[in-house]
Amino acid sequence: MPDIVNTEQAQAWNGPEGAHWARNQDRWNAVNEGFDEPLLDAAGITGEDRVLDLGCGSGQTTRRAALRAPRGHVLGLDLSGPMLAEARSRAEREGVANVSFAQGDAQVHPFGAGAFDAAVSRYGVMFFADPVAAFGNIGRALRPGGRLAFVCPADVALNGWVTAMASLREVLPVGDFGQPGLPGMFSLAAPDRIGDVLTASGFAGIDVNQVQAHGTWGRDAEDAAEFLLGTGPGRHLMERADPTARARARGILTDHLRTHEAADGTVRLLSTSWLTTATRPAATA
Repeated sequence: MPDIVNTEQAQAWNGPEGAHWARNQDRWNAVNEGFDEPLLDAAGITGEDRVLDLGCGSGQTTRRAALRAPRGHVLGLDLSGPMLAEARSRAEREGVANVSFAQGDAQVHPFGAGAFDAAVSRYGVMFFADPVAAFGNIGRALRPGGRLAFVCPADVALNGWVTAMASLREVLPVGDFGQPGLPGMFSLAAPDRIGDVLTASGFAGIDVNQVQAHGTWGRDAEDAAEFLLGTGPGRHLMERADPTARARARGILTDHLRTHEAADGTVRLLSTSWLTTATRPAATA
């Protein structure tokens, strides 16, 4: 693997968490794909654009961006070897030829200067070891006037999966889910923080808007509960509990999720995110 400074995240995404996401890519896409169209619309991707997909995971946003730029090219970058293997396989099966994938850390990856017209990310920019350095590196990879668009989680309380997991506090050692400005899923949950980071990274024209989408978490409450408890946070909590507490947790979570079952039985939870756009300033004379 190329140079990596975000070693803790690299270890996680090349271990059980990365393997879980690779195995369950269709399920995670069902959770998050409601943000794909708003994200790609905001990026303004067209015909011959050269696009960088940051934290591309198993490549759904990479492939969808490529379809919008049929005469261009999209590079998907991610830390996770298991997810990138799935991304390459899926692109080949779907016949999406104008994509490529690379394993690397966006904070230090040796992008060509001005190599891209746009950079996008669906939930891939919250875990940088040094966000200002990372976005600075991404900015240099954009041509003058190039566009950045990303989606990241907004306030913890506005995300249904967090509320679901918080229902387990009486039986499992559920802590908080991160704070704005600190490393983790909600590091960019405060819009002022997003603005400060991007300004310090050299971006201009910064616009932050709240967007919401319902994601499908399971075919019914029992299935959704098992899926949530099999994710990294859920697995970590269950490993620390005894068999009685684990059984109670499954029951409590299933009961909570039943209140979110749709008419067809599927469990749909609301996610709230910040859709952020910015530009690399045009070169001055």
